[in-house]
Amino acid sequence: MAKRHRILSLLICIVLIATFASCASTRTQSSTGEYIDDSVITTKVKSLLANDDFLKSFQISVETYKGTVQLSGFVNSQQAVDKAGQIARSVKDVKSVKNNLIVK
Repeated sequence: MAKRHRILSLLICIVLIATFASCASTRTQSSTGEYIDDSVITTKVKSLLANDDFLKSFQISVETYKGTVQLSGFVNSQQAVDKAGQIARSVKDVKSVKNNLIVK
């Protein structure tokens, strides 16, 4: 009976370790928590850009990966590029901004 209990405990430990390891982040894939955090950051940046009178007429794409926000799209002036970058940096938990906006 004690042997069966040890084997069962060992199996439970292995399952728990495998579960936690599968949710951990790797270099190329974010963890579940990081993915949710990135989604929140993306939503906040998109919301702020849409509420800005100067930038709301432009279609600016926002993607976030591990706290790094990437802005892409076309705008009419360098001032719009700078302002979009400034807005993205103002969001909490943003680590860096890759501003790939193009002035047309």
